[in-house]
Amino acid sequence: MKTVYYRISLGIALICLATAVGITLGSTLADAGPYMIAFFTFLGIGFLGYPKLKGFAYSVMIFAAVTTALYYPGYLVELNGFKLASLIIPLIQLIMFGMGTAMSVGDFVAVAKTPKAVVIGVLAQFLIMPVIGFTLANISGFAPEIAAGIILIGCSPSGLASNVMNYLAKANLALSITITSVTTLLAPFVTPLLMKLLAGAFIEIDIIKMMWDIMKMVILPIGAGLLFNKLLRGKSQWLDAAMPYVSMFGIGLIIAIITAAGRESLLDIGILLLALVTIHNMAGYAIGYWFARLFKMNERDCRTIAIEVGMQNGGLASGIAKEMGKIGTVGLAPAVFGPLMNITGSILASYWHRRPPAE
Repeated sequence: MKTVYYRISLGIALICLATAVGITLGSTLADAGPYMIAFFTFLGIGFLGYPKLKGFAYSVMIFAAVTTALYYPGYLVELNGFKLASLIIPLIQLIMFGMGTAMSVGDFVAVAKTPKAVVIGVLAQFLIMPVIGFTLANISGFAPEIAAGIILIGCSPSGLASNVMNYLAKANLALSITITSVTTLLAPFVTPLLMKLLAGAFIEIDIIKMMWDIMKMVILPIGAGLLFNKLLRGKSQWLDAAMPYVSMFGIGLIIAIITAAGRESLLDIGILLLALVTIHNMAGYAIGYWFARLFKMNERDCRTIAIEVGMQNGGLASGIAKEMGKIGTVGLAPAVFGPLMNITGSILASYWHRRPPAE
């Protein structure tokens, strides 16, 4: 019976898309807004009913949020005098707290068990993507602050989404979680230094302030989450069940707010920015994989590092841009990178899922 509802949802999505195309041809794209939003929303709901498409549902919903931000930015910039950008930092802190509640001190024992793989993964994370980002920023021709955003997403640690994709890809999930944890904890120190080195020519970077900003967004919430987990272990199953949904909602809202704030710039450079971000993301997967191969790592670990390198913490990068007061410029590349990496990561994970490692 449920399958019928999902099919109906897909049918409504097609009707909305056809209506949007008809309105665009007969009038203007501006009038097609409600139908485009409805198209992505019903498409995402419909995808939930099919195992092979379910992994793309969240990304499609993100597109619904982005489309809403592009057509109706006013609702996501300010509401009754309250600037919605003020929600970005608390949302990131909430997501990081959720990450902390899912961890324990024992998780870091994995670093001692597989030091070579972790060190290679961390080095790949903080070498490959920053260099690619710096190269793309220099050839982009963008305004300095927008170009700096490309470098920023490259200098950020890997995010929680990479753990999900590694699980789907039948890669080394324990290694994935460890690399994500280590790079996230190193971010307050490494990311500002890399930004000063690589983006200092584009915008002014205050290393100490950026370190403190990341500390507030990452270390303190994760520490609180670890403490919460230690004191209330086994008594907070409801929180474990709720946090993934809270995180997904938070990331979607952050991307929508940034899109609304940078709407004019995004409309001017959207296609080129999307192309460069795609290159950045795909090059991260490819170079990350062969970087691991260079050190003679097994197939599962190579897949793990490829996904860890290619998928960045766009939410954290957005928070840094917000603290810099440049959410509508520096924050644009992270806003585009977020939904894109979920789509490419899902495709890559699905491809590898059908081809289990030989080991």
